[in-house]
This record gives sequence, C-alpha cells and structure tokens, in this order.
Amino acid sequence: MIDVKLAARGAKVELARRHFYDYCRLMYPTGYTDDRVYLRRICEELEAFENQTKQHYLVLNVPPRHLKSFTAQNFTEHLFGKDPTKKIATASYNETLATIFAKKVRNTIRTPKGGNAIVYKDVFPNVKIKFGDASASLWGLEGSGENNYLATSPTGTFTGLGVNRLIIDDPLKSAEEAYNQRVLDDIWDWFNNTCLSRLEGDDYKIYIIMTRWAKDDLAGRIIDSYGDDVRVIAYRAVQDDGTMLCPSILSRRAFDRKTQEMNPDIVEANYNQMPIDVKGRLYEPFMEWDVLPEGEVYNITDTADRGKDYLASANYIQHGEDVYITDLVYTDESMEKTEHEVAEMLHSGDVRTARIESNNGGRGFARNVERILKNELHNSRVVIETPAQTKNKESRILASSGWIQRHLFMPPNWQKKWPQAANEVLRYQRKGVNAHDDLCDVLAAIYEAVTGDNRRIQFLDEGANSTKDPRIRF
Repeated sequence: MIDVKLAARGAKVELARRHFYDYCRLMYPTGYTDDRVYLRRICEELEAFENQTKQHYLVLNVPPRHLKSFTAQNFTEHLFGKDPTKKIATASYNETLATIFAKKVRNTIRTPKGGNAIVYKDVFPNVKIKFGDASASLWGLEGSGENNYLATSPTGTFTGLGVNRLIIDDPLKSAEEAYNQRVLDDIWDWFNNTCLSRLEGDDYKIYIIMTRWAKDDLAGRIIDSYGDDVRVIAYRAVQDDGTMLCPSILSRRAFDRKTQEMNPDIVEANYNQMPIDVKGRLYEPFMEWDVLPEGEVYNITDTADRGKDYLASANYIQHGEDVYITDLVYTDESMEKTEHEVAEMLHSGDVRTARIESNNGGRGFARNVERILKNELHNSRVVIETPAQTKNKESRILASSGWIQRHLFMPPNWQKKWPQAANEVLRYQRKGVNAHDDLCDVLAAIYEAVTGDNRRIQFLDEGANSTKDPRIRF
C-alpha cells in the first residue's frame, strides 16, 4: 500500500531538487508563502537567468527587508546542489555581512538529519563540505579538487579562487556612501579590477542583488556599461495605485511610520528604486522635434570663465511659445578653438542675432567671433550683442526650469550627438552641488530672451516635473 504522506514528501523533495522556488518553499515555508507572489517571481527570474539566457549580468533591485539577501543565500545553496563543481564567490559591503552570508550557506549544507524535518541532505544528498574545511569564508565541496566558495567584500581579499558565479549582495550600506562619489568610484574600481579578474570561462554569471541608491552605484554603472548583456529586474515597495508590494512584510501604515522623518530622496531610492540623483534632478528628459518650423535663428552663448567650465552655445528658433534647439557647441576646449567653433555654427546655422554674455572675458570672445565671421567666413549678417548678466545663476536656472520643460524641444538623438551636454542637463540637481551648469545657464537665458522678465515669477513654483503638458517626452 502506498504511503501517501511519504509519496507527497518525496514529490516535494524532487521538485525542490529541480526548481529554486520549490526549494525555498520546502526549506523555508514561513518565508515563502503564497501571498508573497513577488518572491516566487524573483526565484523564477533567478533560475531562468541561470539556465535559459546567455546574458552575463543580472541586476535585481528589491526594497529593504524583503528577503533579498536571504534569497541570495538560498540561491547559492541551490546552485551548489544542482552542480557541486560550481565555483561561487559572494560579496557584501563588509566582512561581517560576508561572513554571515557564508556561514548560512555552509551551515545549511552541513545540517545533519534528525527527526522528520527536511534538511539540505534530503534534497541534495551528494553535496558535502570537504572534511577539514572549517573556515566560514573559504571552503570546498567533496569531490572538488579545489575550493568552491569564497565570501568577500570590497575591502576584503579575493585571492586563491577563480569563480564562474559571482553574487554581490548590497555593496552600499548607507545614504552617506551613496552621496560619496569616492565610495562609488572605489566600488566600481573593485568590481572592474578585482572581481572581473577572478572570473573563469565565458559562461560566467554575475548577480547584483541590491537596493538602488544612486545613479552611479554599482547597479547603475553595470546597466550603463554592459547594455544588452544585462537583465534588470526591479521591485518597488509602493505600487502605482498606492498599494504595497507585500503587505505581510511592509504594510502601508508601517511604511508611512518608518519614512515620515526620512529624507524623501532616500525613501524613493531605497523603497522605490528611484536613484537619489535621478529623483532630485531638475529636468526630466526633453521633448524632441521631428520637423523644424520656419523662423529666424537666434543664438545665446555662455563662455567658459573658469578652468573647469564649459563653453555652451545654442542656436534656436522661436515658434509661438515654443523653442526649438537647432545646434549646440558644448566644450571645454581653449578659447582659440571655441571661437572658431561658435563662429562656424553661427555661419552654418544662418543665425541673425547672437547674444554672448560679456561677463568674464565674453566681450573679447565676441569680438574674435565677429572677426572670424567677417574676415574668414565673409559673413556680415550676424548681429552680435554682448549683454552683462548680473542675476544669480542658480536662481535663474531654477526659475526657468518649469517653462523650459514644457516649451523647449531638442534635436532628434541629441543625447547621443552631445553626450557631455546631455550629462550636465539631465543630471543637474535641484539641490546640492553640481559639477557644471553652463548649458543650464544658456537654457535659462533662452527662457529670459523669449518670455521677458515680466513672466519669470509665474513659473517659480511649477518645477521641472509639471504634468500640465500632455506632450510625450523622449
């Protein structure tokens, strides 16, 4: 007679051996419950990436306390169960967490059988820690000629083991680190100069499982650097309709209580995967024109007045209340070169009036541009004005941003054509220190030229994220 309970147990063990989510359900039933649908999806995504794709990078962004580290530990166990010859390194932001991660994996594999409880040995009976390997951070499995596992951190060692699976679990620990460009750069250097050098073969897989912090954090840089070779999965704590990703882990009431005194930028980054420097930026991506309207072409130029400044110069057409940028010069080259570049753009763009700010050498720059136009390009049509700018630059940029967002159109594919210019504008922060503001200053000057001072106050509180304009932005 068939023992139904024994048969059911055997079926669950077999499913756990085959599939990662079934493994988690069997081993940790109180964590992976039916109502936590997102955990099933995460497990299935991890398994599919491991077995069904040729991509090398998986970026998984999950809010805090939603079992992402626990799932990463379980995934490591399952990888070893499926293939004990795998060589895996896991990395956390410091040695303490790396050791905790390692001990959990090691101790789960070593758990002895006892009573009716299902343990790792029931699912993967042939996977055993090599005798004598007592270290939590570096050990091997029986049958392997070398160590299989290493736990490390950006400040720890990564020697003595080549790997084909790398799992990085939350390399940043705090908002202070997310705001620190040196820390972000150090982690990126560690990843490139240390981690990548330990990878073996071409079938390697790298899993970055973390909460997003900043656009330049490890997840963001991998996404930017490796493009189609990256699979990105992101879960937000708060959904579009205001409901929570998993109320049994984080209810709306608990979320509101936890975050009521928290910096809003950090809330959005930690819980909703909106990186700090994206959330705080002044502009959303601009609209792009398809066909230019007819009209007179104007120019505004802001010369570089300090060593690290950029010269920013823009040709534009005004059509009704809208402005269409037709060409740009954005460069940190010397005045001798930029004078010719601006003159060439004024000439080829058929500009009739150019305003070159006279501050900090602008008047001399304007005289040289006018000379090049007349003597070298034989162009006497351009009228060059040299007004002085006395208003506060930051205030002008902030005051004009709402109008610019609704009424300014960039050329098609402008971000690819002028990547440095796009980087300045689209990363410009509403609050905080910005490395460059030269093109933003030119956009503010265009706003002032088109609207006049009498309309400036109207837009002070509308901001760059206004939803009043229904036109699609690209």
